[in-house]
Parts: sequence; C-alpha cells; structure tokens
Amino acid sequence: MTAAPRSAGWRRRLASIGALIALGGCSPVGLLNGLDRLTPGANDARRAGTDLAYGSLDRQKLDVWVPSRRAAGERLPVVVFFYGGGWSSGSRSEYGFAGAAYAGQQFVAVVPDYRLVPQARFPAFVEDGAAAVRWAQANAARYGGDPRRITVAGHSAGGYIAAMLALDPRWLPPGTVKAAALLAAPLDFAPFTDPRSLGAFGQWPSPADTQPISFVSPRDPPIFLGHGGNDRTVFPRNSQQLAARLGAAGVRHEFKLYGRANHTDLALSLSRPFRGRTPVLSDSAAFLRSATELPTSPAK
Repeated sequence: MTAAPRSAGWRRRLASIGALIALGGCSPVGLLNGLDRLTPGANDARRAGTDLAYGSLDRQKLDVWVPSRRAAGERLPVVVFFYGGGWSSGSRSEYGFAGAAYAGQQFVAVVPDYRLVPQARFPAFVEDGAAAVRWAQANAARYGGDPRRITVAGHSAGGYIAAMLALDPRWLPPGTVKAAALLAAPLDFAPFTDPRSLGAFGQWPSPADTQPISFVSPRDPPIFLGHGGNDRTVFPRNSQQLAARLGAAGVRHEFKLYGRANHTDLALSLSRPFRGRTPVLSDSAAFLRSATELPTSPAK
C-alpha cells in the first residue's frame, strides 16, 4: 500500500485537479501521468516496452508495464488494458498511470492504442483489441508474463472492447481470455441515440451484433463489473443487466456499485493521487488474479 500525500494543501490541489479532469470528461487525462509519478509509491512499476507494433498501422502500437520487483522466475498474469474516449479519442501515452497501476498489482500490463472514429468504425477497434491480445499472448513471456493467464480490462469505451473480446467468439479463439474487468463500460446501449455511439456503430446493419450482452453464454470467462452509482455518461444499468445475464448463464462474475462515484471516478481511481475515490483497482486486480490462478496439482 502506498502512502498518501500528507499536506492538506496538496490534498486540496489534488481535489481541484480531479474536479477539473471530471468536468472535462478526462480530456486532460495525460496530466494524471505526471501526478502519478510525483505520488509516493511511483517506483513499484516501470515501463518495459514502448511503441511496440502489434500491426502495420500507425494506431497499432502498445506499451508494456511491469512490476519493479518480482520473485525470480515467477510468471505473472497479463492484463491488456483498453482506455476509454467514446471510441473517438485517447492515446496510450495518456494512460501510463493505468498500466503502472496494474503492474503495481503484480501484473504484466499491456496498454495498446487502437483505431478511432471517424477514421474507423465498428468493428475496427475490436479487431485491433483482438490483435493486441494475440500480441500479448505471443510476447508475454519476454516480460515475465504467463501466456496461459491473459486477461483484459478497460474503462468506458475501452471496457466495451474488453467485453467484446471476452464474450463474442468472433474475435479470439475460445479460452484465450481467462477473465475480464469492465469498468463503467457500455454493454447494452442499443438503439443508438448518443452521437458517439452513432458515429461508432450507426452504420452497422444489426445493432444486436454490436452489443456485448448479446453474446453471453455459459462458456464465458469470469467477469468483474465495476460501475459508479452516479454515472450519468454510461448508466449503471449496463453493468447491472450484464451481471443478471451472466448470473442466469451460470458464469462466475462480481458486480461492484461504487456509491456516489461518477463515470470518470473509476478511471481516476487507477491513478495514485485519486485511489481513495473508489477501491476499483484493488477489487478488479484481486478478481483477475483469483480467476487466473493455476492449479497446483494435475486435474484428476
């Protein structure tokens, strides 16, 4: 556990910055990287790879974050984290704090860019997500990761990508994704009325084909769902309804509703200065770790 800043003035400045980021829809989210590095505990993770290509296009690059310390020879679970931005904005360079957050929880964390609206539309960003997961599976061992323990996570539009990769068998072979953590994710949002969803999905002939909730089956991997109770960007019913569908299918899952947290609070909570907002990092990391534990003896 990292120490919290002790100065009351520093805490007030953090609160002001957090409010600014929330009001701006996380647009100055890159500011969190600087704050993250200045907060105690920032040396528990490091970036081990940057600008690594997982495809031939400009947006098909990723960064890798690893713990600063791990036991010799230990193979860690891998999480591929997809950032949000309404499928039309975002950059992995702004989300180093998220990679560092999961690396600090003893994961090898992969943070990819992916194609965005208007240059691309569904299913391009899901295809990119699948390619990034395949890259992680092929290269995890180089960074101390275990290719048998690949998980996905994401916030908002990134949570949507993670959900599709975990639930929809069109994108990855069954069993590739061992678990998923979906944070404030749109999971059941058709018909499309919001300009962002219209831009990303409005041209697709079958809306149901684009909805993660359409693909729930008893074969799905364990799913963690985290949502802010005061989220007015992606309403909590998205996670609630998917949780109900997973439960009916007998799929292991966990749903956490974080009181008065809003949409941006779940992303802010991944950064060290704002982890007091919600425990979503420790909750999701614990779930992913538990879901990917390997048997200690051969199955009988």
